[in-house]
Amino acid sequence: MIDDYLKAGKIVSEVRTEASKLIKEGMLVLDLVEYVESEIVKKGAGIAFPCNVSINEITAHYTSSLNDTTKMVAGDLVKLDLGAEINGYIADSAVTITVPGENLLDQETIELNQKIVEASSEALEEAINTVRAGVEIGTIGKVIEQKINSYGLNPIANLTGHSLEQYNLHAGISIPNINNHDSTKLEEGQALAIEPFATNGIGWVNDALGSYIYSFLGSKPFRMKHTTQVLNHIKKNYPYLPFSGRWLTEEFKEHRLNTSMKQLSEAMTIYPYSPLKEKSGAWVSQKEHTVIVEKDGCTITTI
Repeated sequence: MIDDYLKAGKIVSEVRTEASKLIKEGMLVLDLVEYVESEIVKKGAGIAFPCNVSINEITAHYTSSLNDTTKMVAGDLVKLDLGAEINGYIADSAVTITVPGENLLDQETIELNQKIVEASSEALEEAINTVRAGVEIGTIGKVIEQKINSYGLNPIANLTGHSLEQYNLHAGISIPNINNHDSTKLEEGQALAIEPFATNGIGWVNDALGSYIYSFLGSKPFRMKHTTQVLNHIKKNYPYLPFSGRWLTEEFKEHRLNTSMKQLSEAMTIYPYSPLKEKSGAWVSQKEHTVIVEKDGCTITTI
């Protein structure tokens, strides 16, 4: 089990590093997510969830649809969030990259964005230094909140890290980005994804329009044959981990697929994840690693 966590983490680290170097002005988000997902598979792992590329005030849960034309602009804060699995054991990591280019923002905004990125990175480092068996979960959130506040910024209060188990991306324990006074204690051997988000906004996210990532919930009968076929395909191929609607277009034509996906979502046989947007419209950074809790510390699998 530990070996699988470590192998998945090594692959995520390699792909994250390679993909970060590709980010540039004018790059299609679609090209980046497809590169990340294909590289994970080439290196011998499964894709734990669709690659997320969330830009500026879009904080999480954005991945490209089939014909996405979204391009990166110089100065954008691009949050690259990716995951791999080996035998169901998951590595989850994220980094924020400022898109290089000639048409950057004014110097004041550039410095603010650098501060936002540094705040989430430093918060993650201090949170990881806190992790060991017996530590209360609320203590980790307190460390994250204090570090981000020390930059004059806010953490995203309604987003959390999470525990990981085999084929289970969100395994029941939430790792807060604020001091929520949760007295639950970490246990040796637990796998955790810790992911501080920092912003100069109010520190709260709401749903944005659209859904591009889904999870299978359960089966129900449908009168439309096509909808039943889509559901059966999802149940067979993505029974446990999140998937992209884009992936299904290899099997189904987009127009009819969209109709079926709407029916499946409305019937709650699949769960649609909306992109998340910072409520005040402020830009957001994210930094994330996966760790394995030990008696006197932790091992970072995605370093």
